[in-house]
Order: sequence, then structure tokens, then C-alpha cells
Amino acid sequence: MSDGSVREAFRSTFGRAAEGLVRAPGRVNLIGEHTDYNDGFVLPIAIERRTLGAWARRGDRAVRFVSRQATEAAEVRLDAPIRPAKPAWANYCRGVAAGLAARGVPLVGADVLFDSDVPLGGGLSSSASLEVAAALALLAAAGAADAVPPGELARLCQKAEHDFAGAPCGIMDQSIALLARAGQALLLDCRSGESRYVPFDDPAAVLLVVDTQVKHDIADGGYAARRAQCHAAAAALGAAALRDVDEAAVAAAGAAGRLAGKELMRARHVVGEIARTLAGVEALAAGQLGRFGELMYASHASLRDDYEVSCQELDAVVELARRCKGVHGARMTGGGFGGCAIILADAARAEAVGRAVADGFEKRFSRRCPVFATRAAAGAEVLP
Repeated sequence: MSDGSVREAFRSTFGRAAEGLVRAPGRVNLIGEHTDYNDGFVLPIAIERRTLGAWARRGDRAVRFVSRQATEAAEVRLDAPIRPAKPAWANYCRGVAAGLAARGVPLVGADVLFDSDVPLGGGLSSSASLEVAAALALLAAAGAADAVPPGELARLCQKAEHDFAGAPCGIMDQSIALLARAGQALLLDCRSGESRYVPFDDPAAVLLVVDTQVKHDIADGGYAARRAQCHAAAAALGAAALRDVDEAAVAAAGAAGRLAGKELMRARHVVGEIARTLAGVEALAAGQLGRFGELMYASHASLRDDYEVSCQELDAVVELARRCKGVHGARMTGGGFGGCAIILADAARAEAVGRAVADGFEKRFSRRCPVFATRAAAGAEVLP
């Protein structure tokens, strides 16, 4: 997928040249999983996989959305109420259009074509990548590219996913898509919205992304159930959110019987994961990749055992990576129930590690898992 191929696809689809192109990256979360909707901290990077959107204005009040990853196109009428509809993939775009219109952005009719190499349902935030690309394309077509500040645009895209796709995601995915910097991870405080950049640019190390190709959908109920369990645990602890308690308080509540079962397990993961995320920032700042890798392994174990969002394929990737020379750490990334795992490895050993993991995965599951390397990429932009 290249800028030129997307422009050519636009011409082939709509019979005219695109006026512009936008880019929005996918992401991996280095550590800090299922902490965002608990007012905690996350530490994502943008990856080098992305969604491209080619656009051109129309002379009417229609916006037509086409994706090269979907068989059905969609149309939105700007002079009528915008509501969820079929095809379902375009609801992410409909929600963004509705949010921009409600904010008073003077949207205009446009044709928009998307192409993406972010794996769908892989936990790499293909949905946020699409939302942000749609927002930038619509803003550019309206001549209002800078009309919405990045933080506000992230919240607008998050609301689109909540209201139009039925997925109660946190703010991390949209934030990193818009705020990412090359060679930097983003420590995001999901309560205050404050962020700071953490170096993630050691040339001797690389991040491998392993796609199990087990598809997940955070709108299917498992995600929402865990979110509700976390909120119930916080209420039982007398806290506004699990961000406000520490591991000792969770343990004491468990011992006293005030927390039990799933709520105790979910709280134990979230509170421990927040602590691991802050410790991970310190490790990266000090250049301690080995220490960061230990925290990655601990994060995966907690997601597997206490949060119950891993699967046998993700567990297998982590264990295969652990056996490889040159690996610092590994864990699942994203919402779970499938998707991708990440491996922090020495750059000199990355190819051998990727091959060993793919071979071991194929031996166990009779199919090969795609593996690609990435470094921390820049955030979304309107391309020249």
C-alpha cells in the first residue's frame, strides 16, 4: 500500500483525481492494558502500519465512504440527521461526521476512499485509525484542517465509537493516533488528559508485532462486562475509580471479603497494571530494557489470569518468545480475546526471533502467524 496506489484506487473508483490524502497510524500499547477506562495510565506508540484516506469535494451535500477492506460503500447526507446504519464498518465514519457537524464544522460533500494495512480485529486500533483518517479527510475537504485541537478531536472520535459502533473504548487509541511522535512513547494520564513523551528509540532494540489472526470485537460484551466489574470494584472500595487505590488496599479488601470473585481479580489486575506502567516509564527512561521486559511478562500473566482476556494463541506467542535469545519481554497488546502480541527484542536478533516464533506457532496451530517489526512512528497528518 502506497500513497500512489491509494490515489490510483480513488481515480478508479470515482472517475476523477483525489484532491488530498491523509494518514492515521495504528498503535500498540507497550504496557498499561485495560487501565484507560479506570482513570489510569497507558503507554502506547504509533506503529508504521496506517490507514490512508484519499478525498475530493463533491458539488452536493453527500459524503460517500469507500474502503478497500470492505465490499459495501456508504453514503451520508449532510442535510439529514446522521444515524448508525449499514454497512457497519462505516459507522465509525458516520459517527465522526455527526460529531464534527454537531461541533459546527462546515462540512461539505466529499468522496473519501480508505486503504489500510492495520490488521482488522488485531488489537492494533484499526477502528481509531479509520476514525481519525475520516476526521482529517472531512476537515481537509471543508478547508478546516486545524479547526479542532488534537485532544478534542480524539474525544470526538472516541464518542463516535461509543455512540455509533457500540464499543465503549477508552481515550488511548484516538489520542496516540493524533499525538504520536516518531521515536517516542506517550505516557497518557487517562483522568486528566495530560501526557508526556518517553524515549523509545534505542537503535539496538526493535518491537515485533505478532498477529495471531484470532479476531476480537470489543463490542461483543466481554469488554463491557469487565468495565462494569471494574466500576463495581471501585465502588466497593469507596473510590471514584481503581486509579485511586493501591495494591495493599485491594489485598486487604479481598482478605476482609469486601471484594471477591471476578471483581477482586479485575481490581488486582488494574491496580497492579497501573503500577507496572509507571515503573515501565522509569525503566525506559533509564535505558533498562531488561527491566521493562520483566514488566511486560508480568503484565501478560495478569491479563491472562486476573483479567481473563488472553487466549491460547497469545499465551503461546509469549512463551515461544521467552525461549528465544535476544528477547527482553513479550505480552499481549490491545483489548485481548485474540489479536496481537508484542515482543521487545534485540534488533540484531529480531529476524531469528520472528522466525522461531512463527515456526513454533505453526507447529502448534497448523497455521503461520504474520510477524512484522515496527518502531515508534509519527501521528496522523494531512499529507502534502
